[in-house]
Amino acid sequence: MKNILIGGAWPYANGSLHIGHIASLLPGDVLARYYRAKGDQVFYVSGSDCHGTPVAIRAKQEKKSPEEISNFYHNEFDDIFKKLGFSYDLYTKTTSKEHKDFVRDFHKKLYESNLIYEKTAPGAFCPKCNKVVTDRLVIGECPLCGAATRGDQCDNCGAVLEPESIVHPKCADCNSDLNFIESTGLYIALSKLEMELTTFVENHPKWRKNAISFTKRYIEEGLKDRAITRDLDWGIDVPKTSYENKKIYIWAENVLGYLSASFTVAKQRNVDFNHLWSDNSLHYYVHGKDNIPFHTIILPALLIVNGEHVHLPDEIISSEYLTLEGKRISTSQNYAIWAKDIVDRYNPDSLRYFFITNGPEKRDTDFSWREFVTRNNSELLGAYGNFINRTLAFINKYLNNIVPVGILEEEIREKIQGSFKEVGTKIEQGQFKDAIDSIFDLVRFGNKYFDEKEPWKTRTSDIIDCNNSLFNCVQIVGNLAVLLHPFLPFSSRKVLSWLSLNNQWETQFIKVGYLVPEVEILFERLDKSVIDFELKRLVTRA
Repeated sequence: MKNILIGGAWPYANGSLHIGHIASLLPGDVLARYYRAKGDQVFYVSGSDCHGTPVAIRAKQEKKSPEEISNFYHNEFDDIFKKLGFSYDLYTKTTSKEHKDFVRDFHKKLYESNLIYEKTAPGAFCPKCNKVVTDRLVIGECPLCGAATRGDQCDNCGAVLEPESIVHPKCADCNSDLNFIESTGLYIALSKLEMELTTFVENHPKWRKNAISFTKRYIEEGLKDRAITRDLDWGIDVPKTSYENKKIYIWAENVLGYLSASFTVAKQRNVDFNHLWSDNSLHYYVHGKDNIPFHTIILPALLIVNGEHVHLPDEIISSEYLTLEGKRISTSQNYAIWAKDIVDRYNPDSLRYFFITNGPEKRDTDFSWREFVTRNNSELLGAYGNFINRTLAFINKYLNNIVPVGILEEEIREKIQGSFKEVGTKIEQGQFKDAIDSIFDLVRFGNKYFDEKEPWKTRTSDIIDCNNSLFNCVQIVGNLAVLLHPFLPFSSRKVLSWLSLNNQWETQFIKVGYLVPEVEILFERLDKSVIDFELKRLVTRA
């Protein structure tokens, strides 16, 4: 048994989740379910990112406290993830006592390193608002690509920025020109870690291309030392004398959530946390491409400098962007499909299936309501659901609900066993779309086999052949449910219960004479009117 850490990115608790978030995070749940089915000890953790400027801005807009805002969205996120079947071992938040205590202890150790130093540097100040302006409230032009940007990160080129580097910096609240005044803070010497981080990246040639290219570009452009403390009101207190009025910079505490959450789970299980963060573990990080530098540079740098928890990321599952009906999702213009609006309207497995088969793994992909309806009806209902129903309903109707006498054909045995090996390898390598496509190859084989055997004819002309055909079909059905459980847990759970199987990742067989209960339809056909309904909602909101 191996320790598997799977960290899903922590969404900002300043607004609702949209389908882009779900598409980038869902692979984490597939990994967790798969490794549990293999018998490994999984630590699947994530949480809501409740500190930082985005939350404070939203709170100010709604005349509420940052804690009220972050708690509201945290609860909304938690509900959505549960409805979509995310099987987190712990979904927490950065405002939890466990996280704050862990981060403060981590930083105390961090400050002992000679790679953490004190520095006085310019901080943004708005004379009109008469206040210190945080990075996210600094707007202007990116010094690298020239696009409009905020002071922390450029959405256009992905560069991680410092506010003093922004061209023509202005205050996002009042659009006034900013002044920069001297402020003393703690900094991490990223510039001295270039060799270690370069080696780290080069040792992972099988990462997704975007993770490798983005990280190499940041390093080649020259890593700059970054502040790990800030003049903020909302955040975790800096555990250092004379820093009572400052907070830990959000990027230096939110990525530590993977450690704080897994520490909590390890404590609950009475497992050695240090063993989880040793070399005898496998760590996955699942997120969108805009979060790449925080997982391939910032987190490794913090781990290296701290010295106690030095298991650097193994696998980076970094998605590209998901567009919507051919256009980029825009939360500011309300051009998005909000997860809270669809989790109760559609079968969760239908949503999961589409987000995986149409996932932005290697390139941007597009969410289209027409495509969603088509693939639900033709693939989930027409291929997979139909094969299960025609097999089990035939046994119910014509074979007295009993799995008949038969001999497992060698070709079918080989296909089933081969599927477990092939699909498992692809999941471990982060190839989720290819993995589920391989499973549906077995679905199509099963339907073809059923059609060729024509049991509706042989039940009266050759009952031995009919029985053998259905015996083989029911074996395919059962193993399809096992294979699909990491992807489609709700429907798979039903099929497994009908056939008294478990979700353990191995070939399983149903014995002759097993009594098959009356089955139900797994997937409903979506009427084409859904397309017009959803498109009108989208246009009305935008």
